[in-house]
Amino acid sequence: MISEHVQPSSGKYVLFDVDGTLIDAVDNQRQVWKTWAGRYGLDPDVVYELALRTRPMETFAAVAPDRDPQECLAVLHELEDEDVRSGVYDAFDGASQLLSTLPSGCWGLVTSNYEHRVRGRFARTGLSVPGVLVDAAAVDEGKPSPVPYLLAAERLGAKPEDCLVIEDAPSGIESGRRAGMTVWGVNTPVAVDGVHRHFESLREALPDILAFVARG
Repeated sequence: MISEHVQPSSGKYVLFDVDGTLIDAVDNQRQVWKTWAGRYGLDPDVVYELALRTRPMETFAAVAPDRDPQECLAVLHELEDEDVRSGVYDAFDGASQLLSTLPSGCWGLVTSNYEHRVRGRFARTGLSVPGVLVDAAAVDEGKPSPVPYLLAAERLGAKPEDCLVIEDAPSGIESGRRAGMTVWGVNTPVAVDGVHRHFESLREALPDILAFVARG
């Protein structure tokens, strides 16, 4: 049985990705990109598969090179903001218990999304927002660069080697590894290349995450 509140050890920290790790947003992302692709007469499946592996500007350059990338980005942002207001999504099983049990000051969020969307989704799913949240606007280089995770560690006052990264996607896993952190993968049926440990669900990983923080 998990204790009501975990006491942190000296200098152990957890950094979470958001979409696909704490919040189940796969259907939302697919629908947003499907709608976006429809605006430009593009194959939604091709666009979505590319968008999973690249940042938006890279996606636009590949699938709509003749279009103004800033216009493409504005349309995408409009659709994503509407999804935050009206889309249906849930936190993964175990997310609420995990975040409410972790001590404040020992965990943070590292996302390729934007802070206002994360806060909107967290409010609607009842999740707690930590003091450290590194979003797409906070860095010039996104995942798979190590910069986002290194910035989060810096803001927490943590050494990279004392940080545990919880991720679901290849780019985030590479980002955490390149930052010199321990990386565990969740919410995938098989292990993604590069993870130090794999869990099929966040719920399965919950006791081990709490043990990582609590151990001396």
